[in-house]
Amino acid sequence: MGEVVVGARSAGGDDESGRRPEEPHRQPESGEPGGADSPFPPVGPGDAASPDGPGAPPVPPVPPLPPGPPAAGTGVPAQERPREGAAAAGAGSGAEAGAEAESDAEDTSGRRKKKQRKPAKKGSFWKELPLLLGIALVLALIIKTFLVQAFSIPSESMEDTIKVGDRVLVDKLTPWFGAEPERGEVVVFKDPGGWLEGEPQQSDNGLVRALQKGLSFVGLMPSTNEKDLIKRVIGVGGDTVECCDAEGRILVNGVPLNETYLKPGVAPSDKPFKVTVPKGRLWVMGDNRANSADSRAHVAPGDPAAGTVDKDQVIGRAFTVIWPLGRMHWLGVPDTFDQKGLSSSAAPLAFGAAGAVPLLLWRRRWTEPKRGDAGTGAPPA
Repeated sequence: MGEVVVGARSAGGDDESGRRPEEPHRQPESGEPGGADSPFPPVGPGDAASPDGPGAPPVPPVPPLPPGPPAAGTGVPAQERPREGAAAAGAGSGAEAGAEAESDAEDTSGRRKKKQRKPAKKGSFWKELPLLLGIALVLALIIKTFLVQAFSIPSESMEDTIKVGDRVLVDKLTPWFGAEPERGEVVVFKDPGGWLEGEPQQSDNGLVRALQKGLSFVGLMPSTNEKDLIKRVIGVGGDTVECCDAEGRILVNGVPLNETYLKPGVAPSDKPFKVTVPKGRLWVMGDNRANSADSRAHVAPGDPAAGTVDKDQVIGRAFTVIWPLGRMHWLGVPDTFDQKGLSSSAAPLAFGAAGAVPLLLWRRRWTEPKRGDAGTGAPPA
């Protein structure tokens, strides 16, 4: 009792000053710092044993915690949830940005498509009408000049083949290639002079006259300045045409014509005549002989060309009636003009023989061997 114990320890093993007393030095064991298997140097007696003291070994890195149990319903460890949430948030924000960019791109491409598909502004019908009319008139003029032209028949001279008011188409293309009128063809030709005095009459109305001239210029109606006629070719250059034989038929080169195309009840001719058609000219007559002022009406004594038509005055051959539709038909060459002996074949044969003789002589001259070369034995050059 009453003894004072000096240096007594507290319950926690510390001295009265609160510091743990130094323990006696001992040899480090295997695995400890300074031991045989330790990579760290040994700790001396004066070194501090606390990690904060000098000479303390480096602290190895703390390994990551093992994954905990997965969160309920997710199948993802709880430790990875915050990181995955951040990544998901980042991915969500990136997806939203991509969606917005894609939406903007779609809007831009849509606007571009709308701009591309936007039809060009068209002019009004009344603005395009003058251009269309101009093109139509130019095409009509070209067709009328080089291809075909429509003519209206104003008289009864070609009945019943062509009646008053009929529209016929005239071929203007073949004459450009050297085609000439032949017997039996219906042709349109310019007035040789005085055949249509006073016809057709111009209107007293100036506006009507101007309209008539304009339409006739493009071939839509007969011209009042270029007086055109339509007749059938009976004889060509070199033919002898006469009326009539014992049966009242027209003779061409002595061959009678069976003119079944004449208007019923009309005689081939009520006036006798006999002419030889000059070269390059035509003898023409209407199918309604009783009402046709044709070649017969213009014969003049002493003038062999009187009553004939220069072939250069022929506009073209009428090949069809196109109006009215109920009378549409072709204007062909009647079979009577295909008779043998109708066309004189002696003259063409004579011209052919005259051309063949010089050709034959020239050929014999160049194919026969020369006299100096015969029997010389010289090799050919």
